[in-house]
Order: sequence, then structure tokens, then C-alpha cells
Amino acid sequence: MPPAKTSYVCLPCRASYKQPYDRDRPRTCPRCANPLIHVGSAFAAPRRRDAAAWRTLSVLLHAGVRFHKSCCGGPGYRPRTLREIRERMTYAGRTGTPFTEALVLRDVP
Repeated sequence: MPPAKTSYVCLPCRASYKQPYDRDRPRTCPRCANPLIHVGSAFAAPRRRDAAAWRTLSVLLHAGVRFHKSCCGGPGYRPRTLREIRERMTYAGRTGTPFTEALVLRDVP
């Protein structure tokens, strides 16, 4: 059986690629030769023209949030808009919660 494929993303090109996962082999974008970011197997890329969605994705990836499957299904909640990210940033600043943990909260108290 062939190895399972997982998603890699190039943020400058707004492109997503499915490739076999290999920790030791760095991936490069076929368009711009920048390194690809491993995002996980439960990732669904936004449309290339959707600049706001790619900006949101960029914030999530730079904060260390990925899209790996869990034993019970998908990756869990991930914010889809910059407004949702700002709400979670405010919550993290107010409560002292780490930013990465605040980003994956479904409901902000």
C-alpha cells in the first residue's frame, strides 16, 4: 500500500499540495522554490482569490496551529475569519491564555 499523503502549503503562492509525508525530506514549492509548510492531512485549502482566508491561514500557521486528524475525526475548531482571530487574541491577552491555545477554542467566554 502506498504511503498516506498529507497537505503542504506555500503561503506566497497561495497553493496547496498533497504529498507523502517524510520528516527528513524538506519540501519546496514547484512555483517559487520557497519551503512548503506541513499543515496536516485534514486541511482544506481556501480558494486562491480569497485573500482574507489566506491571511487568516497565515496567522494560524505562524502561531503553530496545524490541521492534523484526531482519533475522533477532524482537526477540531479553527477560526475562519480575522474577526474570530482578533476575538481570541483579545481573550488571550485578557486571561493570560497562550495564543495558540486561545486560537483553537470554539467559544470564547
